[in-house]
Amino acid sequence: MTPILFALPGNEACTAQLAALLGWEQGSLQVRRFPDGESYVRYHSDVAGRQVVLVCTLDRPDDRFMPMYFAASIARELGAASVGLVAPYLAYMRHDAIFNPGEGITSGHFARLVSGVFHWMVTIDPHLHRHHDLAEIYTIPTRVVRAAPAISAWIAANVPQPLVIGPDSESEQWAAEVARGAGCPCIVLEKVRRGDHDVEVSVPDTERWQHHTPVIVDDIASTARTMIAAVGHVRKAGLPAPVCVAVHPLFAGSAYEDLVAAGVARTASCDTVPHSSNAIAVASLLAPAVADMTRAAA
Repeated sequence: MTPILFALPGNEACTAQLAALLGWEQGSLQVRRFPDGESYVRYHSDVAGRQVVLVCTLDRPDDRFMPMYFAASIARELGAASVGLVAPYLAYMRHDAIFNPGEGITSGHFARLVSGVFHWMVTIDPHLHRHHDLAEIYTIPTRVVRAAPAISAWIAANVPQPLVIGPDSESEQWAAEVARGAGCPCIVLEKVRRGDHDVEVSVPDTERWQHHTPVIVDDIASTARTMIAAVGHVRKAGLPAPVCVAVHPLFAGSAYEDLVAAGVARTASCDTVPHSSNAIAVASLLAPAVADMTRAAA
């Protein structure tokens, strides 16, 4: 019997794409809220003895977590053979250190909650900084899928004479990977420190890139401050209006409007989080990893 996929609210498109790619059944799951705000979850498809796969991206995680947690727990209660999670965006990964007295490392606490109800998890480009591997905090098997191949293909198909730009030194390896896949050059913005409070960001060798289209790539666009600053530096250097590409388009508050107003030619994002800027589909990247994890769990 093939595994069965269920979409948590807002994940219907990705779930349908995965079902089509994998040739699996897409089940019916009801999720709603009681008048007092508590979550109600009910399966309309039989999950007994089945491998259940829940699809739930985790932007706005505090709203999404309880329905997802209940869906996983109820599937187990109803006799599912295993319960896996496909989380295109994985939340709480940036809370990976204690910065002030009285804080906690919430990435670890969140990982324990997820590990307690799921048998495995697949995600795309989680924010791994102080945690170098998901296995450091997750006790279930996990698989990290890279978005770079899809981004590279999109850039090669849609941007004339692209020049991939990493907005800071931390992005250098990521930007270089995207550029290699797209078959184009890559540079990283350089910080020149002239004093304790005087730091200038420069674009290396600007004359060489005058006839290229700058493409600023970043993994997470939340406030978009990093991208907005990079756009300003690129325009100040006399280069054309850049294209901005983000893996996870969180765009909190007015971040997206602020980025557009900064003078971009276009903004494109992966559909790890539903947003009007979505242009790069990731289901085809997720499908092989999901198939592997269900086989291993069988």
